[in-house]
Amino acid sequence: MVPSDSVLDSSAVLVVGQTNWATAVADALRERTDAAVERVDTASDALDAGDADCVVTAADLPDDSGVALTRALREHTATLPVILGAASGSERLASDAVAAGVSEYVAVRDPLADSVDETLERAERAVREARRTTTQRERARQFDAIFHDARTATWVLDADGRLERVNQTARDFLDANAGDLVGDAFWTLPWWPADDGTREDIRRVVDSALDGGFGHAVVTRSGVADDRVVELSAQSVTDERGNVVSVVVEGVDTTERVDLERDLRQSEQLHRVTLSNMTDTVLMTDEDGEYTYVCPNVHFIFGYTADEIRDLGPIDELLGDDLFDREELAEGGVLKNIEVTATDKAGREHTLLVNVREVSIQDGTLLYSCRDITMRKQREQALATLQETARDFLYAETHGEIAQQVVADAASVLDLDATAVYLFDADDNDLRPAAHSQGMRDLHGPLPTVHADGETLPSYSFVEDEPLFFDDVHDADRLGNPATDLRSAAFIPLGNHGVFVAGSNEVGAFDEVTRELADLLAATAEAALDRVRRESRLREQDRELQRQNDQLTTLNRTNETIREIDRALVRAETHEEIDRAVCERLADDDRFRFAWVGSVDAATGAVTPRAWAGDGKGYLDEQSFDPDADAAEPAVRTAATGDVTKVANVPADLRAAPWRKRALARDFLSALSIPLAYNDLTHGVLTVYAATPDAFDETIRTVLEELGETIAAAISASERKRALLTTSMTRVEFDVTDRSFVLAQLARAADCTLAYEGGVQQTTDGSHVFVVVEDAAVDGVVAAASDLVAVDDARAVGGGESGGVVRLALSEPFVATSLADHGAILRNATVSPSETHIVVDVPERVDARHVTQLVERSFADADLAAKQTREQASENGFYAGVLDDLTARQLEVLETAYYSGFFESPRKSTGEDVADSLGISPQAFYQHVRAVQRKLVAALVDDHVPIATSGTT
Repeated sequence: MVPSDSVLDSSAVLVVGQTNWATAVADALRERTDAAVERVDTASDALDAGDADCVVTAADLPDDSGVALTRALREHTATLPVILGAASGSERLASDAVAAGVSEYVAVRDPLADSVDETLERAERAVREARRTTTQRERARQFDAIFHDARTATWVLDADGRLERVNQTARDFLDANAGDLVGDAFWTLPWWPADDGTREDIRRVVDSALDGGFGHAVVTRSGVADDRVVELSAQSVTDERGNVVSVVVEGVDTTERVDLERDLRQSEQLHRVTLSNMTDTVLMTDEDGEYTYVCPNVHFIFGYTADEIRDLGPIDELLGDDLFDREELAEGGVLKNIEVTATDKAGREHTLLVNVREVSIQDGTLLYSCRDITMRKQREQALATLQETARDFLYAETHGEIAQQVVADAASVLDLDATAVYLFDADDNDLRPAAHSQGMRDLHGPLPTVHADGETLPSYSFVEDEPLFFDDVHDADRLGNPATDLRSAAFIPLGNHGVFVAGSNEVGAFDEVTRELADLLAATAEAALDRVRRESRLREQDRELQRQNDQLTTLNRTNETIREIDRALVRAETHEEIDRAVCERLADDDRFRFAWVGSVDAATGAVTPRAWAGDGKGYLDEQSFDPDADAAEPAVRTAATGDVTKVANVPADLRAAPWRKRALARDFLSALSIPLAYNDLTHGVLTVYAATPDAFDETIRTVLEELGETIAAAISASERKRALLTTSMTRVEFDVTDRSFVLAQLARAADCTLAYEGGVQQTTDGSHVFVVVEDAAVDGVVAAASDLVAVDDARAVGGGESGGVVRLALSEPFVATSLADHGAILRNATVSPSETHIVVDVPERVDARHVTQLVERSFADADLAAKQTREQASENGFYAGVLDDLTARQLEVLETAYYSGFFESPRKSTGEDVADSLGISPQAFYQHVRAVQRKLVAALVDDHVPIATSGTT
């Protein structure tokens, strides 16, 4: 039977012959073993067959015999097992078979199965024996090769450690005959120094081998030329029972190797320090890409240890496929600066410059040197992005656009997702988030507005103008949001504009390059913000200059129109001429389409046109100016409120006010209506229409509003002039109980009766009034007047203890002045401590109702006591002419002299007294008096009293 661990399972068996036995053996081998079975019929086929581990042949073959086949096989191999099977055997055949070198002889008999079993057993045994013999022979050859190795000295010792045999290399170590040393203890031989230490080391080596172990020692022996270093190793040889039968000692002269190793260690130390500290990584592979050398600093770039790099597999796994063209490398011997992207252990990509060189170092044929240019590449890419960002900034027009651009480009420049920009609001002294990335919102949450007080990180960076970089922002004292997921963070001020914030959820994200790029990005943004601010200011200045130029142009045109109107007002004699001149001059200005003046009925508020000019096309005829009919018309609204009415866009609310449709039909697109009021009395309304919207800006409105006052003053002046020329007037008398009236205050304070009988001087400092004092000392009245706020100065002009005249300087206009501005004359006023009675003359051309309203507005409590129409002398023109011819100083001197009694006979005051009260010299007083007298006489002679001359003298 074939054992379960048969050597035939791993053997190739050649079966030769055509007999039933041969056929059965071949079939049994295939069925019972895993042998590789080849079947041939003839000896010649067997000789041509492939190598076999065993040959099974029949004794009788068609072309020869099995013995002859065996002889032929033995000419080529002595160990190949050959099994010969013969059906009719004989001693001669068996002898010939053995002589031919047959390994086993099988006598084939019935039953055939037994012969087959025997054949397989003999084949098993023969193959085993052949393999054992082959192994022994191989070992013997190996031992002989080792023993006679010219590079190694070999000694064979017996079980006691004595020399039995020595090779030629060991013999060459000695000058003596080695054969004479056989039988001596190995450690006593002359190969070794005679010192006890060395021999003891050698004996310890031999004893270790004799004990079944392995002995090793390095000794130094004296040579012919110099000392040699020999490395000894000893190993025991045992028999089948494990008993040590001999010891083999090998000695290798390692002198040169030791020197080389010493030099190599020094060189390796130098290279190790160099390679460990350089940033470039050196790798070496064979042609299949398998590593033969990995630089110890490989972790600098790839993050792997040298062993981990080897475990990754071929270098293609690290640097990628198709890194270079092998034929191109073979042609040039070296390829430089191949740019490749590699991924490190942490998953980060690195950009490398790889040089590949052909080498022949140990098993390595390709040397790779890798330089990490990731930072340089990032800097180049970041700088390129910065250049694009700077170009984009050129087109930004607002700070907000720049903030958005900074956040959008920061991820490419800095490789950080969490970024934001705060802009400074100078009005509220706040830093407001103007832009932020989604990464910032995810890590930090909504960004709050920060007060610029230096208490928080962005505020401190802005106020102190100091960039802040944190490897972990949670270590910062001014962290405003402890719950933030930001770790690394940077706060960089943008000049006076705000703060740039960048961060990451990783600690230590800001290396030197990232900090530099962040500063460059912030500086670029700051420059762009400066540019926008400058351009904004320039645009604002341009707009302001343009606006001022437009205003100046408008103002010049308006002033020209106003000057023309002023010239017309000076020439106008009546208010009709004034109305017409104003409307015509305004209509001549191409900015205005139509202008008209209307009178206001004090009782009904209705407006009646009295003068107009321009392209009105019947507007005044179609339009109702009754306040009940169309209250929205600008003129009616101004008449009702007394305020300026401006309509910037007539088409607006077109259907809400019927007047707008009629105005729009005539291209009236804007309108302005101003009251013609002077000293609280209205003389109507002036309304102007323009053909463009918003034609009446603030400047034009102000100018036209002032024009309205000028027109009203001119009308008042014309009315006063007419009043002076009229002979008919209405006298109205009022009883006044207003205790705030200045004369009433003085009468109560001095406990006297005061009378005003005319004489008011209006100066830039106020009004000067002459009052007659009755039943009181003049000095007491002056003293009482000095205590009144409304009185700036009081002087006694004439009189004494029982009465006289006092000249009062009032801080506010006197009522007589207000009445005179409207053509009315305050004839007299009698004031006692309890009541005041005033008499006012109103010329025929002046509306007495206006005067009554003025008196009622001037006094808190005034009742109309009497009203009558009177005729006055026609000398008012003469009186007005004389007054117009006098200077203000001459009139002051005349009135003071008159009220002081200088012109009475006998005189109540001398010229020196009057001069003293006026604060002038007597000479100056008399000069003014003579000048007044001369003008009065001239007026009488030239304009009033005709002088008849006789023919005689």
